[in-house]
Amino acid sequence: MTFRRFLLSACLLLLSFTTVSAETLKIGLNYPQTGRYKEQGLQQRLGAFLAVDEINKAGGILGRDVELVIRNSRGEPDRGARNTAELIDRQGASMVFGGVSSAVAISSGKAARARNRIYFGTLTYSNATTGSEGHSHMFREPYNAWMTAKALSRYLKENHANEEYFYVTADYTWGWSVEESVRRFSDTQDTEKHKGVKTPFPRALITDFRRALEEAEQSNAKVLMLVLFGDDMVRALDVAYDMGLTKRMQVVVPNLTLGMAAQVGPTVMEGIIGGAPWVWNLPYEKDYPRGKEFVEAFSQRYSMRPSSSAASAYSILYQYKDAVERAGTTNTRAVIRELEGHHYSLLKDEQYWRDFDHQNVQTVHVVKIKPRNTIVDDEYAADYFDIIYSMPGDEAAQTREEWEQRRREAGKPLTL
Repeated sequence: MTFRRFLLSACLLLLSFTTVSAETLKIGLNYPQTGRYKEQGLQQRLGAFLAVDEINKAGGILGRDVELVIRNSRGEPDRGARNTAELIDRQGASMVFGGVSSAVAISSGKAARARNRIYFGTLTYSNATTGSEGHSHMFREPYNAWMTAKALSRYLKENHANEEYFYVTADYTWGWSVEESVRRFSDTQDTEKHKGVKTPFPRALITDFRRALEEAEQSNAKVLMLVLFGDDMVRALDVAYDMGLTKRMQVVVPNLTLGMAAQVGPTVMEGIIGGAPWVWNLPYEKDYPRGKEFVEAFSQRYSMRPSSSAASAYSILYQYKDAVERAGTTNTRAVIRELEGHHYSLLKDEQYWRDFDHQNVQTVHVVKIKPRNTIVDDEYAADYFDIIYSMPGDEAAQTREEWEQRRREAGKPLTL
């Protein structure tokens, strides 16, 4: 009997080890499946599932298969925070990422911090995300408004010197950040000379954009700065085209994605300038092998080209995997330590996670939309972007002194 009991105990123990080793590692993706930013959200989902499949085929993370648990933020900050809490508290997510609206990313990041989990922002450009609202558990993968504005303004000052600007800006944290940053670096802070209009967010109507653009039409501006994103940018740009403004003014969309360009279409988009952290043709032009592999895998799987949204989600999962494996654990504090100051190259040239603010420092690109015929000649009718200027990440990013100044102004500590 003693031996039989021992054998039974040993079998039960072995079974428990097997169960533990087979347990999946849950990661939460909090993105807009509906609402004004749903197209950018869809790209995140596609990029994330591609990464998860690749990671699982290669053995998972620390031998555990990754399970992606998704929730719809609808672009609403409160819902994003509730989703994050539920993903961690009820689903057991070891990390959460996502967001298109900066307000959603900020609120979701705070919910993750309260539960000692990392939150990676995928599309969050407001300076506040890793600035005044930054904290130890928030990591931002794309560039911020400051970095975009610095690169864009360098190009615009060289090519549109002494011209008047007109700003049409979404009235929330991302829009405020971008307009403030572009005005600063383009020397257009005089709001009497370089006028602007705020449009409602998140429920702007076509009539709101038309009224704003009619004011732009009546100004002397030669540069039209559309600080809008997602469906809002699409609608406003259609109106601007119908009014003939795209022929009379240089239209600039500070944060431009492939999804937005494709929604508007090559005829309306031709000649428009914007900023981008990554575009699908970049790996081919600069010969980044891993970037080319990603583009080809994504294109073959989904019959479309990946946007910067997809690239961000894909990169985050690989960055989390690598940090966990360097740490040898999913313990949040240990993973944070491995991320801070880490340099890597994945889909483009070298990037790194800055230790003092958790901003991802990377090259910033200024792009111009190609002629219609060039765009449609691509296999997926997606060859939109001509890279016309690039700025190294360390040149584009805030210095520590500049970051600390913003933290002081917000009454926040000078360390995360």
